[in-house]
Amino acid sequence: MPRVKVQRKSTSIDMTAMCDVAFLLLTFFILTAKPKTEDPVPVDIPASATEIPIPDDNMLMLTVGQGKVFFSVDGNDIRQQTLIQMGEKYNVKFTPEQQVKFSGLPIFGMPLGQLGNYLNMDAEQRKEFKQPGIPHDTTANNELADWIREARKADVALHNKALRISIKGDNKEEYPTIKVLIGLLQKQKINKFSLITTIRSAPKAK
Repeated sequence: MPRVKVQRKSTSIDMTAMCDVAFLLLTFFILTAKPKTEDPVPVDIPASATEIPIPDDNMLMLTVGQGKVFFSVDGNDIRQQTLIQMGEKYNVKFTPEQQVKFSGLPIFGMPLGQLGNYLNMDAEQRKEFKQPGIPHDTTANNELADWIREARKADVALHNKALRISIKGDNKEEYPTIKVLIGLLQKQKINKFSLITTIRSAPKAK
């Protein structure tokens, strides 16, 4: 009996579903990625031999450079609530528009009295403005301690969490500024905080 010949057909794969999945994954990573915050002053962080990742959320960071201190806290809602509380404490009024703008600021460093004018600037003007740093004089004007305290209160009220504190400083930064920051934290009974470093490069083989 003769063998029946089966007609061969070319194999084709429908890639539509795979393309959809690829675009969905790409969209997910773009929307969930955390943009890198540009420091207001150049900060060359010190090197370290160990690596512990920085948490992605619930972080308050104090950036130190050129003797100035800059403040950053995760969460638009926490930033806005902290500004409201600071305004009430210092009797400084901020409009709803200014509050919304401040909630989108990743980092800032200036006296509270100058903050309203800074928020009224457009994005390009704010980028060019040289921020003088937050006052942190322990004997006269210590707004920085109040920013830390009010941010911690806002985080507990909104999320019932304790903010994790980090200090990011230049490896050539003078010791007194870092010492003042540590003293401010200890006065608020914050004895656990992180120092931001980078990985030390391996020594070159001779």
